[in-house]
This record gives sequence, C-alpha cells and structure tokens, in this order.
Amino acid sequence: MKELIGTGVAMVTPFNSDGSINFEHLEKLTNHLIDGGVEYLVVMGTTGESVTLSKLEKEEVLDCVVGVNDGRVPVILGIGGNNTAEVCAQLNNLDKTGLTAILSVSPAYNKPTQEGIYQHYAAISYCSPLPIILYNVPGRTSSNISAETTLRLARDFDNIVAIKEASGSLDQCMRIIKNKPEGFLVISGDDNFSLPLIASGGDGVISVVANALPQQYSDLIRAGLAGDFETARSLQYRVFDIVNLLFEEGNPAGVKCALRELGVCEENVRLPLVQVSEKLRNELSELIRSV
Repeated sequence: MKELIGTGVAMVTPFNSDGSINFEHLEKLTNHLIDGGVEYLVVMGTTGESVTLSKLEKEEVLDCVVGVNDGRVPVILGIGGNNTAEVCAQLNNLDKTGLTAILSVSPAYNKPTQEGIYQHYAAISYCSPLPIILYNVPGRTSSNISAETTLRLARDFDNIVAIKEASGSLDQCMRIIKNKPEGFLVISGDDNFSLPLIASGGDGVISVVANALPQQYSDLIRAGLAGDFETARSLQYRVFDIVNLLFEEGNPAGVKCALRELGVCEENVRLPLVQVSEKLRNELSELIRSV
C-alpha cells in the first residue's frame, strides 16, 4: 500500500450556519488539499464529525469528495463503531467505487479486552471488500490496541495493511515497527508526533493540521521520509505551535477556525461541539498569518 505513505488528511466536513453541509466549501476544501500536494484524503473520520452525520449525509459527503477528486489521489473512508455487527453490515453493502481502503477505529465506550479487539477486527477483515487501516486512539475510545494485538492482526490478516497510531507512546509504536511483517505501515495519528515516528521507521501521518496547511505539512513529511531531518525539523517547528493551538479547545473546532482564516470554509461545527473562543481565534489568526 505504497499510496498510503506520506500525508493523508482527516478531512473536516464544512457546515453552513444552520448546520447543513456546505458542499460548495467541501469541493473547495478537496481541491485545496489536492493542490497542496497531500498524498491521500480520509473522509468521515473523527475530524469529519462523522458521529453527528446521518447515513444519507455520509453518503453525500463521500460522493462529493470522490467526484471532485476524480481519481487524482487515493480516498480512504472511515467506517468504525462499537457495534461489530453493524460495522460488518456497512461493509457488506459498501460501494467501493473511488475508494482505496477503509480506516476503522477501535470500538469506543465498550472497553473490550485485547481478545475482543482482535475478534472485532477479525470480523471486519472477513467482511471488508477493501484493505483496512486500524485506528488506535485511546484518548477517544478508552481502550488501547496493544502492540501485541496490532502485530497479531497484521500477521493473521492480509487485508489489514496499516495502523493509524494515536496512542502517544513512541515505545509502543517502535515495538510495532520493529516486529511488523514486511509492507505493514505505521502511520501517525498525531501531527506533532509524526516526525519522531518517521525517524523511528514510521510511514507518514493522517493529519488534522494539513486541512489548513497542506503544502507546508506534506513538505515536512516528505522531507522526513527522505531522511532530510534538518529541513523537516525546520518545518516542524514552524507549525508546532499552531498544532498545539488547534487542539486546545477540541478538534475540529480549532482547524475549522484556521480554515476560516484562510478563506477555505466557515468554522461552523455541530453540537455538542462549539466554535473556539475569541481568545483562541485571535491567537490562531496571528500564527496562521505568520506561516
């Protein structure tokens, strides 16, 4: 899955002030990212506020992005949940036209054991018509996919091809990288964690900040993957403070504020999320202009 090496973007879903989807801005965002040089797009992840969208809205967002993309870069679809049977039903009925892979987050709230996580992904592997990227984000799911479980899944299922790792543990990521089967990718799920992960043998990032700064951030990742760490470090510290601010009052409120500053889309979010405070908005505006 060499097309997943580099910078993927966890796309936001632009909304109008009444909460409806703004498809004009979604088209604009899609072109903004592709023109900015990112390697692939990720639709309906956490950053896309997928948990607040209806089934029809998810289909409409995907159709819009796939249509605007027109085969220019790979498109990854987020399909996950804490009901294994429901996730499998979605995969059984999936129209894979225009898609390269799926990103599937570990079950949230249930807090399954490692064996439960393994069996969940085993079922998904059986149902999926596309390659699968595991997604480990304990801060949201309240359970960690251990390195041992990741490696077990990578070895046992040929269509489990990568993991988006957002555990925040470099030790855990390095255990996976050291022992993974050939071709299995380890992708950062945290923008400020990406360069250390690449230096350890990782394969890139699924980024939030690249929604706003696709060229700057994808250049950073490409420099790191090429072993040009002097350039990569310079670029990393240019965006370092921005990344921290983006998450200060939650994701995707922060990055939508940055996108508004850049004229890409409005910063509207759906409840229970709210827009960032005026203080943070001013700080982000100043930093974005400097970059």
